[in-house]
Amino acid sequence: MDKYDVLQLLLYLSALLTFSYPLGKYLASALDDSSGLQRRLFGAAEKLIYRVCSINPAEQMGWRRYAAALLWFNLLGLAAVFALQLLQRALPFDPNGAGPVSPALAFNTAVSFMTNTNWQAYAGETTLSYLTQMAGLGVQNFLSAATGIAVFAALTRGLTARRTQGLGNFWADITRITIRVLLPFSLIAAFMLVGQGVVQTFVPDKVVTTVEGERQVVPLGPAASQLAIKQLGSNGGGFFNANSAHPLENPTPLSNFLEMLLLLLLPAACVHAYGAMIGDKRQSRLLFAVMLSLWAAGLAVAVYSEYYSAPAALGANLMEGKETRFGVMNSLIWSVSTTCASNGSVNAMHSSLSPLAGGTALFNIMLGEVIFGGVGAGMYGMLLFVLLTVFLCGVMVGRTPEYLGKKIEKREIQMAMAGILAPGAAILAGAALSCALPSALASLSAKGPHGLTELLYAWSSASGNNGSAFAGINANTTFYNVGLGIAMLIGRFAVILPCLAIAGSMTTKQVCPPSAGTLPTDTATFGVLLSAVILIVGGLTFFPALALGPLAEHLLMLKGVFF
Repeated sequence: MDKYDVLQLLLYLSALLTFSYPLGKYLASALDDSSGLQRRLFGAAEKLIYRVCSINPAEQMGWRRYAAALLWFNLLGLAAVFALQLLQRALPFDPNGAGPVSPALAFNTAVSFMTNTNWQAYAGETTLSYLTQMAGLGVQNFLSAATGIAVFAALTRGLTARRTQGLGNFWADITRITIRVLLPFSLIAAFMLVGQGVVQTFVPDKVVTTVEGERQVVPLGPAASQLAIKQLGSNGGGFFNANSAHPLENPTPLSNFLEMLLLLLLPAACVHAYGAMIGDKRQSRLLFAVMLSLWAAGLAVAVYSEYYSAPAALGANLMEGKETRFGVMNSLIWSVSTTCASNGSVNAMHSSLSPLAGGTALFNIMLGEVIFGGVGAGMYGMLLFVLLTVFLCGVMVGRTPEYLGKKIEKREIQMAMAGILAPGAAILAGAALSCALPSALASLSAKGPHGLTELLYAWSSASGNNGSAFAGINANTTFYNVGLGIAMLIGRFAVILPCLAIAGSMTTKQVCPPSAGTLPTDTATFGVLLSAVILIVGGLTFFPALALGPLAEHLLMLKGVFF
């Protein structure tokens, strides 16, 4: 690692810290509808949507009604993406003649984009039409991101409500988030990406002759418009199979920096929005510090592994699977950030990372995607850990735990534990089933600990709604398409529904004034306790599997054994 690597890291952190705070304030204003400027700019479009859809934005919803609206909305999105894939041969905007997608793959892809996972068991440039990419995947990139932010807003309102049954209006939340936040910022980002050379066209793929005299198909399409929201909305699905390692999806160092910044920008802004919405910025600063510390710790392990722990490479940089345009440091910042943010995009192949660097990416997902996490999803996942930490501390000192002045009781902890443990159960059960089935093991490209890591990564990516792949497993089989699709549904809705149930329960509770026995939740001590709970509950669950996978592979690598 040299001074230029350090400079890149500092520039990235500076940009993230500089832009996430004002974006967080803007997001909070959109969720609270407290900005007159936003109403003047976007009010006409929103009123048209309300009128056409017969929505009363002022109508409050209890948690059950909010959850029902969310589930029906997402089910409709799943059905639309599924149908587009099956019917794309008969639909327009298909200049390359993509045929219908198999039902199992169509199910997996529809679930993937509806749940904000964006796992891809296909090559986009050869499998999907332009219409499917835009009207199916592109639209879900907006709506799945908006759903995550809406749940975060509902949980925040529940924690701060003063004895009311309302969590807001789901339809109004989705409309405001999409119209005021996702659309305008995605439009700006798309123009910037086009300026860097990201392709945006409706013409068919081009067949060219290379300088060696060989014929090569150059894939084209309306990519830039989808890439902007894929990064901003923590989606991550690539327009092309190579994702952001593709030269037409990420052509320059500047486009790489922009996409990498967008990857964490809105998830980080959600933390600041939380402070603004509850009226206590000390709480959000503490959560931001915990997230940033865990992110930095993961990056430190990855940097050590790539630069200093591979004597078999004789001191050379480990460039397998990495783009020479970006180098090692950019690949590591991206791999750590994309697995912290449940984004799933890649600019280097994670299977080619050194064992500890690949293990760090895997561990980030296993923690529950709470280190910034997906837009909205990271914050409501982190708040489950906050409630659990408050409860454990209260039990240790013999007091009824409280958070933001409200008592945390049996029902809230039951729901929090359900939301925390469900994705982990899906990961371990799915990986165990894959190890027991010869047909599932046949999809692996490697044996030994690296093959185990491939399995763990696939199920973790699906259950954690991350979507990145280890780039070594053939997941386009009926078993993996259906199994991973079910894991995505568990990872999404087995967390969302407990969060909404907690929000509904907390709305009815009276705020208690702080006393001498109240545990402060905005101090460094609480930050350490919260980090410990995340690492113990989220991390130690998977320690045996990690020991047999990336940790064993790292020790073998030091002995010169590779897989």
